[in-house]
Amino acid sequence: MASAPVRVRFCPSPTGNPHVGLVRTALFNWAFARHHKGTLVFRIEDTDAARDSEESYTQLLDSMRWLGLDWDEGPEVGGPHAPYRQSQRMDIYADVARRLQEAGHAYRCYCTTEELDTRREAARAAGRPSGYDGKCRELSAEQIAAYEAEGRTPIVRFRMPDRPITFTDLVRGELTFSPENVTDYGILRANGAPLYTLVNPVDDALMGITHVLRGEDLLSSTPRQIALYAALAEIGVGGGTVPQFGHLPYVMGEGNKKLSKRDPQSSLNLYRERGFLPEGLLNYLSLLGWSLAEDRDIFTMDEMVAAFDIEDVNANPARFDLKKCEHINAEHLRRLDPKAFIEACGPWLKAPFAPWRPEAFDQAAFEAIAPHAQTRLTVLSDITDNVDFLFLDEPVEDEASWNKAMKEGSDALLRTARAKLVDAEWHAEALKSAVLAAGEEHGLKLGKAQAPVRVAITGRTVGLPLFESLEVLGRERTLARIDAALAKLGG
Repeated sequence: MASAPVRVRFCPSPTGNPHVGLVRTALFNWAFARHHKGTLVFRIEDTDAARDSEESYTQLLDSMRWLGLDWDEGPEVGGPHAPYRQSQRMDIYADVARRLQEAGHAYRCYCTTEELDTRREAARAAGRPSGYDGKCRELSAEQIAAYEAEGRTPIVRFRMPDRPITFTDLVRGELTFSPENVTDYGILRANGAPLYTLVNPVDDALMGITHVLRGEDLLSSTPRQIALYAALAEIGVGGGTVPQFGHLPYVMGEGNKKLSKRDPQSSLNLYRERGFLPEGLLNYLSLLGWSLAEDRDIFTMDEMVAAFDIEDVNANPARFDLKKCEHINAEHLRRLDPKAFIEACGPWLKAPFAPWRPEAFDQAAFEAIAPHAQTRLTVLSDITDNVDFLFLDEPVEDEASWNKAMKEGSDALLRTARAKLVDAEWHAEALKSAVLAAGEEHGLKLGKAQAPVRVAITGRTVGLPLFESLEVLGRERTLARIDAALAKLGG
């Protein structure tokens, strides 16, 4: 697709917890770079000292590592364009801003916020575009001196060309922006701090970025950046190449609203804490605007890399569906190698997740029951409730389950089941036959007969296959729990 080697960048701001929309952007950039055997530059946009934090920066790196989205240049990796944190590149931005002003591509603007607001309101009332009106574009030396004497501190604006800007978006096709809708914009604050509108294009130019894949919310800034790339080339910043842009569709949440950081299901930490597999989560996020095939939702990241291209991304908004996300994760859990599944469950079998005493945990018992759990989990954290009956001294007391299963006659059924289990061979098929026989004596089918036994053993009406659970629990503990249930029933 591209003649020059592909170089893409992922440049998040370290503010708050990473969210799934950000991860989707990282994933598409990573997959595009890997598909084209290119380079992924991981850059940190931390020029906003009031909002950025070291804690969020650490979380970003940890999240990328957890997801398995490796980068070729950036923090902890280095590269020819270091440093990769924008807060450490301020001298570069100040120098570029100075050179842009000297070349006439940027100018100082002394308009106050109040003046700008008043003029915008007047423009809107008159039905005109309400962008910056160019008041300070051609100030005389006398006007500048007067503003300085008033004590005004200027911002620096980039001078946009007075012509339409057309480019071909890799997702949306050809787009044209007219000059009245893309007016001169700020690149330096009044205190001299550089804005996003300057730092990202400067870094893209200096780092040789060939493709910018980012969210649709940044589409309106693209013509501004294209104009800035041309100006940067004129003053000798970068190699003069304008990246190709692809704007990814919005991710929608509940009520057809754009998914925001405030939505609970947007936080990446939620998925880590619940025990999603990185590959399961990434598989689902890849479907938010792209697909491997119309009839195939489950695939590996290697398969995604082999097939991915940005031109296949759909421009329409994508809806985040938590149920589908869970379904896809469950499929990835089932595909794990059994040993890998057992290892992945490890954190949820210990404090603070496990309700049992540490010494009560039996690794052999867990490994025996794990194959039956693997086919039933949605997320790894589900494992704790599914196997707690093996490691607790007594089963969980779930009143609703007890009331549902322990109907009139349950005590008699449990006594019959106990008598048959005492002499049964202790493997799942024989245990099933024993409970089936007990049910037949009381005119009950297996489903009705096993319900009181299940609640007596596990405390719940639903769970892992009952007879395999009894086999792992053992004869002595099984009979003791039936006895305890009978005592509670007064039988």
